[in-house]
Amino acid sequence: MGVEPIGIVTLLVGVFCLLRGSGPTVIAFSIFPVLGGAAALLLGSTGIQPGHLFLGLLLLSTLMLHGNPSSTVDRALRSQPFAWLVLLVLYGVLAGYFAPRLLQDTMTIVPLGPQAGAGINGTIPLGPVSGNFTQAVYLFADLVTFTLILAVASTPKGFRHVAIGLMGFGAANVFFGIADLISPGTPIEGLFAYIRNASYTFHADELVAGMRRIIGSWPEASAFAGASMAVIGYCGTLWICGRHNKVSGFLFIASCILIVRSTSSGGIAGLPVCLAILYATSLFRCGGPTGTRASLAVVLAFPIAALLFIFVLVLSRDVYQLVYNFIDVIILSKPTSLSALERGSWNASGISNFFDSYGLGVGLGTVRTSSFAVALLSNVGVPGTLFFLLFLLTGILMPRGTPRTYEADVGLAARNGCLCLIVGALISGSTVDLGLVFFIMAGLRSAVPHGVRGPAAEPA
Repeated sequence: MGVEPIGIVTLLVGVFCLLRGSGPTVIAFSIFPVLGGAAALLLGSTGIQPGHLFLGLLLLSTLMLHGNPSSTVDRALRSQPFAWLVLLVLYGVLAGYFAPRLLQDTMTIVPLGPQAGAGINGTIPLGPVSGNFTQAVYLFADLVTFTLILAVASTPKGFRHVAIGLMGFGAANVFFGIADLISPGTPIEGLFAYIRNASYTFHADELVAGMRRIIGSWPEASAFAGASMAVIGYCGTLWICGRHNKVSGFLFIASCILIVRSTSSGGIAGLPVCLAILYATSLFRCGGPTGTRASLAVVLAFPIAALLFIFVLVLSRDVYQLVYNFIDVIILSKPTSLSALERGSWNASGISNFFDSYGLGVGLGTVRTSSFAVALLSNVGVPGTLFFLLFLLTGILMPRGTPRTYEADVGLAARNGCLCLIVGALISGSTVDLGLVFFIMAGLRSAVPHGVRGPAAEPA
């Protein structure tokens, strides 16, 4: 086992936060998942990310140093989404162990993770793979994250700390995106080596449409864009609701610009869907004595801005050609690229595995796909997909709290952040694991503390 420099930094920050209390600990934990391309610890060819390492420190803080184990367990057992998530994890772990063995050699798969002996077309006969174990660990970590955040955010102070921590995640993601943009030829470029040390294939310095792709602290542009869409959903909703509006507004606008600049096809295709979610939120959040200026401005200005943009495209051929060429390179011609054809073959193989396994799935972490929906169906089948949808319904989609209060607005922001992250995963997600930040937002959404005092919303 080897400890990387970023791992030492993670441990030092963790010890400092533990000494300061539960607030700094949960805030730091909410930020560390941004280091999605880093390995804090190396166990052979497997790396432990800083966010997962810090999860152990949050567990220590919540259950021993600054919390009560019995109250944490009680809050979890009383939570309906917790029950569905437990069933998803249990079914995923059991299917990941038994399905590849019971159905061994009955079909071919595109394996998740490096697998010796893969065929020329990337497929191998069905059997146990390393992803069965690693994805089970990731999904169990997601369950622990949801449980701890649910417990922490069930108190007024804890709720606010998690809310601030997620804004910190957005700020860190924007910071690394901007740093990556300006890094070529500067000392910053060398510093990225310390947070791009995991055993992934990093797609840095790639050019698309004559522009260098932005990956920030992630392995590739699509991962950076996916994280940025979560920031757009969360911070954009906070800005619309007039909560922390100066910081959240900046992070929302910066993330939109960085997604376009990243040249990620999934990010650019998913951005309009995320903006549509925010526009629908503005429609319900504007008006009345508690309506906000931002929500009213979005409702009135967005259609006008869209019409003006269309007029500019119609009247200026040069602008139209520039926009069309960019969209053509990024999206329209993407289906014919080698990458898109390969990802399409992954999905086709995954759908075939779903039907060949009679809808039960071939096991968590067994196959690689290029869509979260296909990953669910092929890996955990109908039962696992049903458990996830029930978790999504009870934990994220159901309204909570008194409308237009601080807790309701932050919960709404967490919901939109989860939905925007799912939008990105549906386009290019390769596994069932949606990442720690998704379950941090889900835990915040599922918690309903009483007496939370936050800053007043900016009136309309």
